[in-house]
Amino acid sequence: MGNRRRVAERRKTRPAVIGGMIAVVVGGAGFGVYALYSGGAAADDRTQNTSAAADDKAKDIPSGPLSATEVNTTAQTFLTAWQQGKVTTAAAATDDTKAATTLLTGYTKDAHIKGVTLTAGTRTGDKVPFSVKATVTYKGTSKPLTYDSALSVVRSTTTGKPQVDWHSSVVHPDLKDGDTLVTGESGTPPIKAVDRDGGELTEAKYPSLGTVLDGLREKYGKTAGGKAGVELRVIRGKSAKSSKASDKTLVELSKGTPGTVKTTLNPTLQAAAERQVAGTARSSVVVLRPSTGEILAAANAGHGFNTAFQGSLAPGSTMKVITSSLLIEKGLASADKAHPCPKYFTYGGWKFQNDDKFSIKGGTFKASFARSCNTAFISQAPDLENDDLTKQAQQVFGLSMDNWAIGVPSFDGSVPVQSAAQMAASLIGQGAVRMNPLNMASVSATVESGTFKQPYLVSPEVDNRTLATASRTMSSGTLSQLRELMAYTAGYGTAAEAMSGVYGNVGAKTGSAEVDGQKKPNGWFTAYRGDLAAAGVVQAGGHGGDTAGPIVAALLKMGG
Repeated sequence: MGNRRRVAERRKTRPAVIGGMIAVVVGGAGFGVYALYSGGAAADDRTQNTSAAADDKAKDIPSGPLSATEVNTTAQTFLTAWQQGKVTTAAAATDDTKAATTLLTGYTKDAHIKGVTLTAGTRTGDKVPFSVKATVTYKGTSKPLTYDSALSVVRSTTTGKPQVDWHSSVVHPDLKDGDTLVTGESGTPPIKAVDRDGGELTEAKYPSLGTVLDGLREKYGKTAGGKAGVELRVIRGKSAKSSKASDKTLVELSKGTPGTVKTTLNPTLQAAAERQVAGTARSSVVVLRPSTGEILAAANAGHGFNTAFQGSLAPGSTMKVITSSLLIEKGLASADKAHPCPKYFTYGGWKFQNDDKFSIKGGTFKASFARSCNTAFISQAPDLENDDLTKQAQQVFGLSMDNWAIGVPSFDGSVPVQSAAQMAASLIGQGAVRMNPLNMASVSATVESGTFKQPYLVSPEVDNRTLATASRTMSSGTLSQLRELMAYTAGYGTAAEAMSGVYGNVGAKTGSAEVDGQKKPNGWFTAYRGDLAAAGVVQAGGHGGDTAGPIVAALLKMGG
């Protein structure tokens, strides 16, 4: 009787609820809890079964390279749905349904683009180019819209299915992720930008100036006296704005009345700069007037990004102009005094060497500068403070303070405080140092004139803006030695071949900046001739004297 009562009581006991899961107590509390939390034999069986099921499921997920059929079919599904206005279907064919839905919806609703015809081109690997023909219609006014774009197909990591690799540039190549397309009355009136002589500057005439003209309109459109028209425009999102990209007009449905903005560009030099970069891929160049800071020319071989003003690249040995001024001021180097240039020098755990592992025995600092000896500069790192180079760049050359106001978006260079090996690398323009041709042309201009004058494209008198200044100038002794170093390099050093035929008061410095994953270094060249200073870079071009040098020298020959 007692045993039956205990069995009945045990049956009435409710299962224990632990962490939202039911643990049935069998023969005492211990086993049930152990099986739930610690595994036990039952858990092991379940784990094995689950693992086997997962393996079977994984085997069912397609993997490996995409086939031509998968790429073409996915592309056609997406393009057909987009053309038919089936946004949900088109977005579902991408790997970012939400972003695709937003932009494709806005394509019709906000950009007022209708009658879309999409024609796929010939597939290349996982990429499919396509052409777009459509009409932009706003309040009874219509204009045709035609352009080329492309999409890439990728395999989903979760389902294995092919999907369009979604980026805003799929919809239009001028879009960056986060940007939108909008048609309507422009909030910013158009401008008519003119050169220093009053001639109109257009992208058709000067292909490199597209981003510059966009920047001028963004800054001066509302104050230049013009009246807005109706346009299809790219409105930049947070990501593009953080990189200082300007809004861009794609189609003008009705003309506004432009206001006039005068720039400092020299039409002859600008045309010559355009010709020079057109012949060398990934090249950029800037020409300044040292006595005033006026920008006389700026050009890029690639027209999508203004590397000349906004590039952020290691300047290589052109940085040695700034470093030399620092070493001379601190008494660590003197143009005509002996200076070490060993084959190797180790600092901060890094072993530095010269190009082709050369060394100079018994040579002067001038010889090391002219031949661009890395170890001549690295060897001075033990006698420098971590912030010395940063202060020199800021206080004497006006760089790395993020306060230039040239009239359009620009990058003012960066020379952050570094320590150990990174500090040493900064001395030769590697490490975290970043510059562009505008910055390095300004460095040469500072040497030529003796004083930093912030470069500008639009006179500060137009809008009463304040230009950046340097807090001090080099001593006359330091300046004369620095000019001697650059003059010697132009006549007898690594810049001599490029500067051949450039006469008068000249100085130059070459540079080659190594970039991870890049077979050839970026080639740099900065120089001055009389009241002209210029700098150029050829990305992945090789040595600066052979690549950027001829571009810069050709422009310096045109004046002085």
